[in-house]
Amino acid sequence: MLKKTLSAIALATLALTAHAADAVLKVAATAVPHAEILNHIKPALKKQGIDLQVREFSDYVQPNAAVEDKQLDANFFQHQPYLDSYNKDRKSSLVAVPNGTIHVEPFGAYSKKVKNIKDLKDGATVAIPNDPSNGGRALLLLAKQGLVTLKDPKSLTPTPLDVVNNPKKLKFRELEAPLLPRALDDVDLALINTNYAIEAKLNPTKDALFIEGKDSPYANIVAARKDRANSPEITKLIQALRSEDVKKFLKDKYQGAVVPAF
Repeated sequence: MLKKTLSAIALATLALTAHAADAVLKVAATAVPHAEILNHIKPALKKQGIDLQVREFSDYVQPNAAVEDKQLDANFFQHQPYLDSYNKDRKSSLVAVPNGTIHVEPFGAYSKKVKNIKDLKDGATVAIPNDPSNGGRALLLLAKQGLVTLKDPKSLTPTPLDVVNNPKKLKFRELEAPLLPRALDDVDLALINTNYAIEAKLNPTKDALFIEGKDSPYANIVAARKDRANSPEITKLIQALRSEDVKKFLKDKYQGAVVPAF
């Protein structure tokens, strides 16, 4: 009886030790789809001894600041042009994790006032994100539709000041990205990041008047500090995110609103 009790204690101790040995990996993310994707891979990482802890944010600044300040290990919410712009503006040095390109969220234009972009009236008010990379992304998409002409069509960060031809005399309203869905009642057209569109119950593949193609250069990445970018835990995170299981998860759950980029 004593031997059995000791054996049971020994097994319990081993189990606790194994649990305690799990490496904690803290990752910042916006709620949709990033946190949903991360939560989906939690069990797979747990089997590899990694306790993935997902911290949700509703803006695009704090997830980078939290990683830079070493409060968190990595983040998953942004594309490379945004990270480049953030690093430049904030004198930050975050990097894209090697092989950390995960998915594209095709950027779309939405309206409650017109059903077809051909019906957009002269002088219409168009809401776009107020950060350089996503604001530029919106203008590039408008240019692709022939609504405006830009000074440098190859630049990824044009601003309304770079519009050289505006035949409909569109008026641009620059807003914080999370506020764009709420602005739909007040503007004629809003160009909205897909994560915020999904949160607002908009279906990008059905509700957008026009949308980026799958060849978008704005693939979402995992970012980290240079000293953590190649850590074993983050390497396993990337492997899990770029798995066939996640590819199927994206296809089944988002129906084309989130497209694998691997």
